[in-house]
Amino acid sequence: MATNIFHRSENLLKLAERLRLYNPNNNNHPSFSSSNFFNIQSQNQSPTIQECNVNEVVKKEQELKPELGTDPINSSSSNSRRARAAVLVCLFEDQQGHLRVILTKRASTVSTYSGEVSLPGGKVEEGDANDMETALREAEEEIGLDRSLVDVVTVLESFTAKGIIVIPVVGILCDRNAFNPVINTAEVAAIFDAPLEMFLKDENRREQKVEYMGDQYVLHFFDHETEKEKYIIWALTAGILIKAASVVYQRLPDFHERRPRFWNRSRQ
Repeated sequence: MATNIFHRSENLLKLAERLRLYNPNNNNHPSFSSSNFFNIQSQNQSPTIQECNVNEVVKKEQELKPELGTDPINSSSSNSRRARAAVLVCLFEDQQGHLRVILTKRASTVSTYSGEVSLPGGKVEEGDANDMETALREAEEEIGLDRSLVDVVTVLESFTAKGIIVIPVVGILCDRNAFNPVINTAEVAAIFDAPLEMFLKDENRREQKVEYMGDQYVLHFFDHETEKEKYIIWALTAGILIKAASVVYQRLPDFHERRPRFWNRSRQ
C-alpha cells in the first residue's frame, strides 16, 4: 500500500512555520525577502487554459457595472459597516508538490454573490470565539471540511466589501485525501481547487480598469477550467488570493495589482 505523502511534506511544515510569523500589519515583514522557505516549482506549470466564452465574459462585466460606481463604505448603514466576516484560504499540496487552494461556486439561490466563485466563509455569528473559528465553522457548514483537518497558520490583512470587514484566514490541509466534501446545496453549487501560484501570473488573467471619485483601480479576472466546468475568479476573491499567493511565494505578482482603496478601509 502506498504511503500517504501529505503527512510527510517538509515543504508544508516549513511553510506553516514561516506563516505563523507573518504579521499583516508589518509592511517590513520578511514575507518578500530573498530567502524562500517553500519549494516553488515554477517550471512545472499547468497547461494553458482556453479563454472563457466571450458572451459569458461580457455578461459578467455587465453585471459589474451597478457596483462600480458605489462606494461600499458610504453606501452602507452604520450597522453594516460594523459587520464582520471571515473566509478560509485552505491550502494543500497535490501529487506533484504544488500548492492548491479550495474554492466554491455559490448557489444561484443565495442572496449575495449568487453563482460567483468564492472562498468558504461567512459572517461572524454569536458564539464564534474569533475570526479563525468563524472561517472553520463556515467551511464545515458549507463543504463539510472537518476543522480538525485544518492547521490554521495565520490571518492576512482585512478587506472591506459592501461595508463588511472580511478577514482571510490561512489554513493548511495536510491530508487532502482525508477530506471528503459534503456540499450544503443551499449555499454551494460546486467545490473545486486551483493552483495558488496562478494568482501571481499574467496567464489566464484579464482586467477591467475602473475609476470612482478619483480612485483609479483594476478588477482582475482569472479564468480557470476543470474537467467539468469553467470558472471566473474575480474582484474581492481574486484580490484575497493575490495577497495570499504573494505572502506564500514571497514575491509580488507579475502584473500591476492596483487594488481599490476602499478595500483597505477596514480595521482589525
